Amino acid sequence: MTALRDDVLPLPRAIPHTTDSVADLEQEAAHFLRLYHAARPKAGAVHERMAKVRAEIAATGTYRHTQAELAFGARVALRDSGWCPSAVPWRGLLVRDLRAVRDADTVVAECGKHLRTAGLGGQVRPTVTVFAPDTPWRRGPRIRNDQLVRYAGYRGVPDGDIGDRRYTDFTTVVGKLGWRPPLTRGAFDRLPLVVETDDEGITLHTLPSEVVREVALVHPTLPWFAELGLRWHAVPVISNQRLHIGGIDYPAAPYNGVYLCRAIGEDVIADDSAYGLARVIAARLGLDTASERTLWRDRVAVECNRAVLHSFDAAGVTVEHSAEAYASPASSHGRPAFLRQR
Repeated sequence: MTALRDDVLPLPRAIPHTTDSVADLEQEAAHFLRLYHAARPKAGAVHERMAKVRAEIAATGTYRHTQAELAFGARVALRDSGWCPSAVPWRGLLVRDLRAVRDADTVVAECGKHLRTAGLGGQVRPTVTVFAPDTPWRRGPRIRNDQLVRYAGYRGVPDGDIGDRRYTDFTTVVGKLGWRPPLTRGAFDRLPLVVETDDEGITLHTLPSEVVREVALVHPTLPWFAELGLRWHAVPVISNQRLHIGGIDYPAAPYNGVYLCRAIGEDVIADDSAYGLARVIAARLGLDTASERTLWRDRVAVECNRAVLHSFDAAGVTVEHSAEAYASPASSHGRPAFLRQR
């Protein structure tokens, strides 16, 4: 889980590099460019491009991908990650090139556009937005939330814990950084987006409500399920991983796939570490919870997953029902290898 430290230090003004690091960069760049030019013969001779890259690295300590190289690198990373399903060819990843963006306000605005582009209409499209890279003289922006849309978790309120228990620590820290929750705290209060930049440090931002599509969760055969007042956001955009292509790090590269129903039904609604409603739902179903051997948790998981599938389908929002159809990026399992934890 993403966490913020209470004693956040300012970002360094420069990233020192040595002869060894430059040599490593040239080696990674050469490997990537050979891969790119083998797949794109019309791009020209690889040795000519590599000569320009070596000269650029010698002069600046880094180099800049062309737009075509960036798009290819992101798509190949997707292909090799195991995250992309056969139903969505890796070549279909939409790559948004925003490498000129470093300031927090624009990062947040473009994250909103990412949500709108990727799935506000309901048909969720795998998308990655690539912001400014790290360079020897300046670091790129960072997004400290693990997803663009997350809900607060509160401890010790009069009626007990409220919201997503996975984010109680994060909620506490952003409160210390200046975020103020609604006067009446609820189970689905959206957390602020936390952005860190070289010039501005850490700043808090609110995504516009109109770019965050949410689906109310109801059950196809259990009318009382709607009384639980559950909902979930439509597009799972992972935002605290960095994209690594040919030796270049892009520390802010939010990307999304499509939700797997159990990543919401089982891992969020039912799981004790999140919303923890398994026993509440079991009681409404009249299940025997005295022993785990009654498999009451399995029955609850099935009904929660049915509610998610039914609700997303009714809302016209893309959701998958099996891991074979889609390896959900919202899950903690199978994190794409090219997206390195910071």
